[in-house]
Amino acid sequence: MTYCVGMMLEKGIVMMSDTRTNSGVDNISVFRKMFQWSDTDRIIAVMTAGNLATTQAVVSKLEERNKAPEDREPSILKCTTMFQVANLVGELLRVTIEERQMSVDGQAGGPRFSASLIVAGQIAGMEPRLFLIYPEGNFIEASADTPFFQIGETKYGRPIIIRGYDRTMSFEDGVKLLMVSMDSTLAANLSVGMPLDVLVLERDRFDPLHERRIMASDPYFQEISSSWSDALRTAFHSLPDYSFTDRDESAG
Repeated sequence: MTYCVGMMLEKGIVMMSDTRTNSGVDNISVFRKMFQWSDTDRIIAVMTAGNLATTQAVVSKLEERNKAPEDREPSILKCTTMFQVANLVGELLRVTIEERQMSVDGQAGGPRFSASLIVAGQIAGMEPRLFLIYPEGNFIEASADTPFFQIGETKYGRPIIIRGYDRTMSFEDGVKLLMVSMDSTLAANLSVGMPLDVLVLERDRFDPLHERRIMASDPYFQEISSSWSDALRTAFHSLPDYSFTDRDESAG
């Protein structure tokens, strides 16, 4: 399983992903799920979730085209808008899934291939943009009403972001919020695991403002995890007490 999240802020975009992949409890590995490409006029990042062979094939095809874009059209480094980037990546994902599925169709008990992606970035002269791409290749874009996207194991970390999000928050607070969201997911689902990758894209800057891999031994993340647990316990015990007697009397 996977947990990746991308979040729009006024200042830019904050992204975070775990690195765990597993094919059963006895086959757990670490694989990067966050990738980026940049040029003098753009920066583009992709996070992946789903069938590992499928997502690696998509990323490899993007890498090949970007190494020699004049020979391998189309390339995301040649697209004129982020919409075109999302459309290109979506089409590449759709075709890759179809190719994988055709190779096993007809086999009894054959696997079903699926993957989803988050695409983020900015091209000079335009706004930063964030997209969620579905296995079918279609996509939606983040907006003021939907300022963040998650892929993979989303349910445990989503309430944290909804309650803590503020579009005007600093990048540092954005990273902290995603760490809390990630910590809640780690605590609830063993198929999501450390280390974590963090990427911060600042508006009108075409190289990462901040890029980091967070290990399980990281002192700051450990402090965030323990402090969040303590804060939850404190908040719980500060709530009004429930009384059987009061409820029984009101019912009578």
